[in-house]
Amino acid sequence: MFNKKYVLGFCALAAFNFTVISNANAQEAPKNWFNLDEKADKTRGVSAEKAYTELLKKKKANKKKPVIVAVIDSGVEPDHPDLKKVMWVNKKEKAGNGIDDDKNGYIDDINGWNFLGSKDGKSNVNSQTLEVTREYVRLGKKFATVSESDKASADYKLYLKVKGEFEKGKAQNAGGGGGMPAEQVTMIKMMYKTSVAALEKALNTKELTEDKVKALDTKGDAELEKAKGVYAQIASNGITSEKQLAEVLDAEAAKSSSSEKNYQYDDTFNSSTVVGDNPDNLQEKGYGNNNVEGPEAFHGTHVAGIIAAVRQNGEGIDGVADNVVIMSLRAVPDGDERDKDVANAIFYAVDNGAQIVNMSFGKGYSPQKSYVDEAVKYAEKKGVLLIHAAGNEGKDLDNKDNNNFPNAYYLSGGKATNWLEIGASSWKGENKNLPANFSNYGQTKVDIFSPGVDLYSTVPDAKYGNASGTSMACPAAVGVAALVLSRYPKLTAVELKEILMESSVKYKDVDVKRPGKGDAVKFGELSVSGGVINAYEALLLAEKRSKK
Repeated sequence: MFNKKYVLGFCALAAFNFTVISNANAQEAPKNWFNLDEKADKTRGVSAEKAYTELLKKKKANKKKPVIVAVIDSGVEPDHPDLKKVMWVNKKEKAGNGIDDDKNGYIDDINGWNFLGSKDGKSNVNSQTLEVTREYVRLGKKFATVSESDKASADYKLYLKVKGEFEKGKAQNAGGGGGMPAEQVTMIKMMYKTSVAALEKALNTKELTEDKVKALDTKGDAELEKAKGVYAQIASNGITSEKQLAEVLDAEAAKSSSSEKNYQYDDTFNSSTVVGDNPDNLQEKGYGNNNVEGPEAFHGTHVAGIIAAVRQNGEGIDGVADNVVIMSLRAVPDGDERDKDVANAIFYAVDNGAQIVNMSFGKGYSPQKSYVDEAVKYAEKKGVLLIHAAGNEGKDLDNKDNNNFPNAYYLSGGKATNWLEIGASSWKGENKNLPANFSNYGQTKVDIFSPGVDLYSTVPDAKYGNASGTSMACPAAVGVAALVLSRYPKLTAVELKEILMESSVKYKDVDVKRPGKGDAVKFGELSVSGGVINAYEALLLAEKRSKK
């Protein structure tokens, strides 16, 4: 899930729950930093520019066979000036004739498919319920009456957990609009707590004041400068303690916005009435429409630009990969995506030639995970690499209570070999700030880190903007994967994953701040690889492997 709502005042610190906006007082990230190199540019990007300059001048990609990347997201603006030349086109389909020319079950699917729209194309799902709301409804019907044997069942225990979470969320979001979602509240609290701790340490005091913080000489420490900005912005609202901030934020959360109030915790809303599908028929084909942009395409358009914005065209940015096309699969609303839509989007991507799938979304419950697993296994069998964002709660995914679905682990046992789970790294210069403070992590559950803070990319209406999150780290990694595959097209998904993992720039023994908590931890404890993805090193390793 991602949420696109804006919040005002000091709450602009978290304009999106997938975004952490850097304070204006902090050093700004270079516009194209995710493509830069740590040694050459003193910026810890993926070294794509270095790769193009030093490795790829003579090793050209086959322009007749670009890598097809499916972006399962909120939608992509297909006529954006930096994207229109890289949109996938289904050459087997004739645009606008109302016929399924290629017999794939989808009519006029020229650039992909929209699983969130009505068949007539007149309506689209934008806001959606959370999965916890849908589970509350489903299990509530099942346990309308409860027997003694029910009380010992796993489903009933799940129902009690879901019921408590749903009722708490609904109570927090039962106001008259204008507030903010719980995730944004958590993020702002976390940012403030981290900032206060840094300032107290720098000033050697537990009694912070505006004057003391203002007078602090940060000596060029970008992270400390940011902490000053966070403290000053919140203090300007008369808030100078975590307790005061919590009271204000909790009150804001209780107000809610209209979308939170009316949809996310609305147990009467059913998006299938808009789409017209049968939610119990998971393998249903053809529901939805061919509007791959949808009503709100900020997130998906931003993701697509990081991967594939046309390079060297004089427009806003350069994507990581230069020989790639984007297949837009709209399946992620403002709320939680349905398992049915995610699975069918993966099936569509595989059946229509996608070689890599970008999945910048996630949620805490997955009632139809078995069907999503079928789709993942299908992609695994067909050699398609699935790359997924780890999430932005600053949590350890190795903890069994911290779920982020979909994931690589099958309910039937075993793990997908074609799956990469991506954490977010920062552009900040100091090693301690290498992992983004919001990123989920896990020594066994997160594979690798990738640039995810303050990425400047394409947004709707032919514009550009900054956003942060594992949602942005994921496409940076996808771009590297596509770049390597475009030069070494015989690589299997498993081989490509191995190369990306092995060639990552390792920081295993570097002391960093643990995301979400701020205590010191070795970077190697946050992921399987202990590294940050790197295009230059990946291409070198791919070349070495290709000679064997």
